[in-house]
Amino acid sequence: MGRSSESVRQGVKSIAGRWSRSSQTLKKEDQKYGEKLVRLAIMHSCGSFIGWDDSLEAVIFSVLAEMIKQQENQGY
Repeated sequence: MGRSSESVRQGVKSIAGRWSRSSQTLKKEDQKYGEKLVRLAIMHSCGSFIGWDDSLEAVIFSVLAEMIKQQENQGY
């Protein structure tokens, strides 16, 4: 019997794809920020999402964790 719903990992990729397409509709100077969010969202898609039930929650957590890590690396 196969899976009837997508896995969290598949959901993350789906969300990242939508975010990427949405980034293209932003003003030219803002597109780079949308694409950066997409990159941050998929950075942990390898195996870190096993404990999550909700794809959007997993993506947001991943993005926020990466943002905090980058801030700490910059001395904030």
